[in-house]
Amino acid sequence: MQTPKIQVHGFTACFDGKPAVKNLDLEIFPHERLAIIGPASSGKTTFLRSLNRLNDLDPGFTHSGEILRDGKNIYDADVDVAELRRKIGMVYAVPVPLPWSIYDNLVYGLRLAGIRDRATLDERVQAALGYAVLWDEVKDRLQEPANVLSGGQQQRLCIARVLVLEPDVLILDEPCSGLDPISTAKIEDALVALKERTSIVLVTNNTKQAARASDRTAFFLLGDLVEVGPTAQLFTKPTQKKTNDYLVGQFG
Repeated sequence: MQTPKIQVHGFTACFDGKPAVKNLDLEIFPHERLAIIGPASSGKTTFLRSLNRLNDLDPGFTHSGEILRDGKNIYDADVDVAELRRKIGMVYAVPVPLPWSIYDNLVYGLRLAGIRDRATLDERVQAALGYAVLWDEVKDRLQEPANVLSGGQQQRLCIARVLVLEPDVLILDEPCSGLDPISTAKIEDALVALKERTSIVLVTNNTKQAARASDRTAFFLLGDLVEVGPTAQLFTKPTQKKTNDYLVGQFG
């Protein structure tokens, strides 16, 4: 049996004393696509932002329990948070390219990490754009401003900007929510290849996307993890009535 990349034990996240995620136990395995579904205010984004400690930026945030990455609690005092965020990279619903060229968007993080060799930079850029299914579309345009790209291309650029740092875990918070079906399909196609090199956690409000683009699915409701299991099984034979009711409501 695979050793989990991430292990969550009894994790509770609160804001101003109010729990957003409650007593969560969950594992994320290497080279899997885990989808997280559930209605609004179910704790999905809070959980994602706990994985790379972005919730720390909220002064009202408190937590209990553990999140282990390769057996090490990410909330230990000696954890390098900047390094953690490089290794657990996040892509948001709205793409935000930096106001530079496509190439400079991608190498910025590498240069911050101390990588200066041009051949290495070029190699990492091409690899990341390839995994994001964007290389063929921009390979002759790398010095153009990133903001000239379409919305779907900008989102794939943001995915590549995370991938260039070679993360262990890629977390995506509704990455296709504002995209057309063609752009959505390209991102879903990218996830198939990406799981060969990283674990993927995908929060989506689109249950059909979860069914297409994940190996396992977790259903969150009001801060609780109701059920998690292989996607095909959860969508056809959920074990919990709350999961079944939610899916029936989504699919009609």
